[in-house]
Amino acid sequence: MDLDGTLIRTDVLWESLVQLVKRRPLQALAIPFWWSRGRANLKREIAARVELDVAVLPYHQPFLAYLRTEHRAGRTLILATAADRRLAEPVARHIGLFADVVASDGTTNLRGHNKVRHLTERLGPRGFDYAGNSTVDLPVWQGSRRALVVNADERLAQRARKLTEVSHVFNEPRRLLAALIGALRPHQWVKNLIILVPLLTSHQLVPSALLANALLAFAAFSLAASAVYGLNDLLDMEADRHHPSKRARPLAAGTLSVPVGFGLALGCFCLSIVLALLLPPPFLLVLGGYFVLTTAYSLRLKQLALVDVFFLAVLYTMRLIAGHAATGIKYSPWLLAFSMFLFLSLALVKRFTELRTLRADKEQDARGRGYSARDLEFLATLGIVNGGLAVLVLALYVHSPEVAGLYHSPILLLAVCPLLLYWISRVWLLAHRGLVHDDPIVFALRDAVSYAIGGATLAILWLATHW
Repeated sequence: MDLDGTLIRTDVLWESLVQLVKRRPLQALAIPFWWSRGRANLKREIAARVELDVAVLPYHQPFLAYLRTEHRAGRTLILATAADRRLAEPVARHIGLFADVVASDGTTNLRGHNKVRHLTERLGPRGFDYAGNSTVDLPVWQGSRRALVVNADERLAQRARKLTEVSHVFNEPRRLLAALIGALRPHQWVKNLIILVPLLTSHQLVPSALLANALLAFAAFSLAASAVYGLNDLLDMEADRHHPSKRARPLAAGTLSVPVGFGLALGCFCLSIVLALLLPPPFLLVLGGYFVLTTAYSLRLKQLALVDVFFLAVLYTMRLIAGHAATGIKYSPWLLAFSMFLFLSLALVKRFTELRTLRADKEQDARGRGYSARDLEFLATLGIVNGGLAVLVLALYVHSPEVAGLYHSPILLLAVCPLLLYWISRVWLLAHRGLVHDDPIVFALRDAVSYAIGGATLAILWLATHW
């Protein structure tokens, strides 16, 4: 049977290429040179520089269960793959079912006609059944006794039937659209509503030109965020597979291929730039800074304890800055300070929930992060303190000269402080109880109390403006 797309739902060449770019980006510059010497050489050079965690690869479980049954029945199983032997052999050892492995060796790329030639020389004409998943496997099926079609559509099975007998079809419904939407993470776009905050706090939601610019900025940032999430998911596939919920992400689960994931991220990036060009030049600078910082975060900074959460708070605040840049509304130092403290607290909630899960699983170190389960109490203290500081900044803002010109009864704004303090305290309490999603924004979207507090806050703002 084949490896890529058959035994596993991904491609080890693409997986190893991503790992090389992540861990040794300078060496990745040599890829065109390696490729010029043949595809088999390219696979060997990459395989010599990376090591995949084969225990968490997305295996095709129904097909793997079938192989175990056949192995118990005494059938000889051979892993025949175009992947390099250095990557295929660890998979074979992990599965523990294969009598042998035939694979690319740095000189011969064992796919298509090369594969069927090798198998025929070894096992005789039509001396084997072969499991594959793509059109590349058609020549191998033509030379096989029977075909097993895995993880492919019915059209491929029909083509295989014209070449040989098809004994089994392991076909599952393909939900490409759902996988694409999942990779975009549109539920995370709600974070970009922060762009509208400058319009709200300056009481300029009504002018249509400013609102149109803000909505355009929202769309640009949402596409930018999806591009960043795509890049982050590509670089974090292996770490995500160790996470109880992140392992279901399309790239980690293998429901979306690496090339498609990369193309989706690149397309979102290009569209976000096109939209940004329709807005004032400062917005493009902010969006460019967001891309640079998020890329740095994905490549390295998220692995550094505390640096990661401070960067998350900065990235949230950049959405606020983007709202000012898109509309030309004057910056408020009070609003920027409030944003930093509030979002630092929420970023710490995110890390706290991850470490709490780690401790519950009796593990110590967070994979791909700079934390251990021992840091749980420290992060909770730091997060609660920053949440309180955000409320303090809001209380001081109520007494600032800026408020007098915006609100008829600014003293009413003090009523927002206990509401916000209650919400932050409740989030931390529920996080402590293990009842908060690893992303507090997602939690708020599903929480009726959060909606009630948000509605009450808007009502207070209206009363302070008109009374």
